[in-house]
Amino acid sequence: MPVAVAALYQFAPFPDPEALRAALLAACEAQGIKGTLLLAREGINGTIAGPAEGLEAVLSHIRALPGCAGLEVKFSEAPAMPFGRLKVRVKREIVTMGEPDIDPTLSVGTYVDPQDWNALIADPDTLVIDTRNDYEVAIGTFAGAVDPATPSFRDFPGWFRANREALLDGKTKVAMFCTGGIRCEKSTAFLRAEGVEAVYHLRGGILKYLEQVPESESLWQGECFVFDERVSLGHGLAQGTHTRCKPCGRPLPMGEACPDCGS
Repeated sequence: MPVAVAALYQFAPFPDPEALRAALLAACEAQGIKGTLLLAREGINGTIAGPAEGLEAVLSHIRALPGCAGLEVKFSEAPAMPFGRLKVRVKREIVTMGEPDIDPTLSVGTYVDPQDWNALIADPDTLVIDTRNDYEVAIGTFAGAVDPATPSFRDFPGWFRANREALLDGKTKVAMFCTGGIRCEKSTAFLRAEGVEAVYHLRGGILKYLEQVPESESLWQGECFVFDERVSLGHGLAQGTHTRCKPCGRPLPMGEACPDCGS
């Protein structure tokens, strides 16, 4: 029987995230849930898997946390448990950008539903940026998207500041996307803080787009990297064709040698 998987995040004010950790850990353990959940003063982020009923119980627990009633969740399935263990951790940020003054609860870009995304990114006045890491972009992205070629999301602010003039030349809108929505949401908050007004991001991220937009209408090319044992997903959130290099973790087409370490 397939295992239910939930990718989730919510920017919300948690003055004392450590105080929330033990109860959340206990809720997950009681339902046989595995995966990773990160708590920080800015909210919660993670991907977890287990029985559908167990996931719903844990999600109900999370939705009861301050500011989390509107929790963003992307559901998919795995043929087997895609995580080896459960981790519930407290971090400085739920997605590390390294810009302490950025707060997506105060200022963020305009959400664009998957059904409206194609029209936005096909507009020649729109600059489209993939906010993910270089190894993720390498196996799939949207047609025409700019690849920052950054190894970490922490590198995104420096990349944008260094290339801002060339990137925005002749463009009136900026559209950004990521796997589930959290990185592009934080990126839009960052760009607005940098003075860019017309900023948009894909609601629910690539996962929601692949779930809702038919392949025949899709502008997505390749597969979407996910941070679990499935490695990649395709249209309809079907299991992808990639594996992971065991020494370095890079996603690879099945049967190919790793270009980074040769394994």
